[in-house]
Amino acid sequence: MRRMKTRAAVALAALVFAIVFSACEVKKISQIKAEPDRYVNREVGISGKVVRSFSILGKGAYEVDDGTGRLWVISPKGVPRTGTEVVTKGKIRDGFDLSSVVKLPDAVSSGMVLIETEHRAR
Repeated sequence: MRRMKTRAAVALAALVFAIVFSACEVKKISQIKAEPDRYVNREVGISGKVVRSFSILGKGAYEVDDGTGRLWVISPKGVPRTGTEVVTKGKIRDGFDLSSVVKLPDAVSSGMVLIETEHRAR
């Protein structure tokens, strides 16, 4: 009986997660960068491969490459490892200073980022 309840809870959580992600519009990074004014402060989703990630005390940043471009994602919770395929959603911000989250090289410390609300590995 307990095992059945656990399975039902897991299935319900997966369904809720799928509904939340399906409600979010997934865009190509090149689209977002080509029309930043259209996407700034708007919730969007991206998917791709994590090419770099940095984490300190459960917070951090990771860079996603979807084949059309790269975008940094700021996470208030854990970050996926380099090489992971990920789907993430959040709000696009332009001119964000990453150094407030994690120490990064100057070349990547500011610019357009996605402030993550949630992510999942594929």
